[in-house]
Amino acid sequence: MSLVKLDGKRFPWNERLIDFFNRDAFVDDDFFNLEKNHPSMNVKEHKDDFEIELAVPGFDKKDFEITMKGDVLEVSAQKSKEETQEEENFTRREFNYNAFTRNLQLPPTVDQSKEVKAVYENGILKLKIHKLEVAKENHKKVIEVV
Repeated sequence: MSLVKLDGKRFPWNERLIDFFNRDAFVDDDFFNLEKNHPSMNVKEHKDDFEIELAVPGFDKKDFEITMKGDVLEVSAQKSKEETQEEENFTRREFNYNAFTRNLQLPPTVDQSKEVKAVYENGILKLKIHKLEVAKENHKKVIEVV
């Protein structure tokens, strides 16, 4: 018996089923697809704080709303623009809408009593979140091998 490569066109009613098994259905789901409406993000951990950078070009400082509730930091922005030009024979109307929301669960080492610093410059939103004093200390624990 020889193996024959399955041609999807040969069995069109099985195409969706075959497609499901040829990919990871959980990773390809829109819920996990961060490329659509989420800006790229870098998170850096320093001794005294966390630095979060979001690539969000095209927004103004006033477009952002940054909130912290419990251990969740929410960064969102919304911007819309509408332009209309009317002349004798035609009307041109252009509009643009851009929005995103990004939620981040913060670790327990974040000091929520201190203010979060936010700076927007050259299309990059930088957030600086302070750590607790206890978290700043580098506790080294030696584990004995038995």
